[in-house]
Amino acid sequence: MDAFLDYWNPNAIMLLESELWPNLIMASSRKGILLALLNARVSMKSFKLWSSPVLFPLISLLLSKFSLIIPLSSMQAIHFQLLQAPPFIINFAGDLKYVVEYDASKEEFRSIDDLKVQLGHRKVWMASSIHRGEEEVMLGVHKVLKQVYPDLVTIIVPRYPQHGKDIAQKLQKEGQHVALRSQHQRIVPGRNIYVVDTLGELRHLYRLTPIAVIGGSFFPGLAGHNISEAAAAGCAVLTGYHVGHFSHMLREMQRLNPLSVLQVAGKLELEEAILKFFSDGKVLEARQTASKQAFHALSNGIIANAWNVLYFHVLKQALLKGR
Repeated sequence: MDAFLDYWNPNAIMLLESELWPNLIMASSRKGILLALLNARVSMKSFKLWSSPVLFPLISLLLSKFSLIIPLSSMQAIHFQLLQAPPFIINFAGDLKYVVEYDASKEEFRSIDDLKVQLGHRKVWMASSIHRGEEEVMLGVHKVLKQVYPDLVTIIVPRYPQHGKDIAQKLQKEGQHVALRSQHQRIVPGRNIYVVDTLGELRHLYRLTPIAVIGGSFFPGLAGHNISEAAAAGCAVLTGYHVGHFSHMLREMQRLNPLSVLQVAGKLELEEAILKFFSDGKVLEARQTASKQAFHALSNGIIANAWNVLYFHVLKQALLKGR
């Protein structure tokens, strides 16, 4: 680690979320390199582990080496204080996950626009960040919706691309008409399921659908996924109840507008909600507007806030050292 730091010779190092690497932190401290922990969070499981008599002294020592900790939420700030992070280094700036960037290459935009053309005026909904087992819930909902809307298109975006290939193979064996994104298969009439088994496209794909169901949230042991990208795209946002550390994001959005995110307990509630959205355009539009407005209210000024706090506590001093 010393050789690595000597080679790059940084004045400051920014770590994200819960990336507490003891060797890096201690070596940086010895060399006078300033440290910041951005979007800092610790899961309840890790918090209990870090609070144990064995690990607590090490964790409190590591946290004392930081010049700045920007916590994800007030609850996370409390967790870090209980782990003996110095109170004066804890500063709020907002959740950086609200910062959604839509820059893309011309090819990427062209590909998404082509999908829009393929979808035409068909009813569309998307289930994203789906974990193993959750596809059964989503496909069960798909079957019910398809009985009402025969031209329906269900877009399934698994958390891991290989899972997408497995889903497509299973459906094809059942005689279902599936299009697989990695194979550049088109959404033609008669194809009702589009499986996205590629990486890095999710925030753009949300532009294709008025309804987004965020997975990783329907079974115990799961911990949710980022709902802000779907909200930024103006989707009606639904998720399960097992949302882990994303619960603060959900609460913040619902506090601003109760219609911004809808939590459902399982297949029956999910299909009822989507059927309602498809059958009542005003209800769907209200949900879409609410999610987008809540997102913009929460994302406004986050970059500026984070930069100001970072500059005051870390970068200003780091720049002076570099002279």
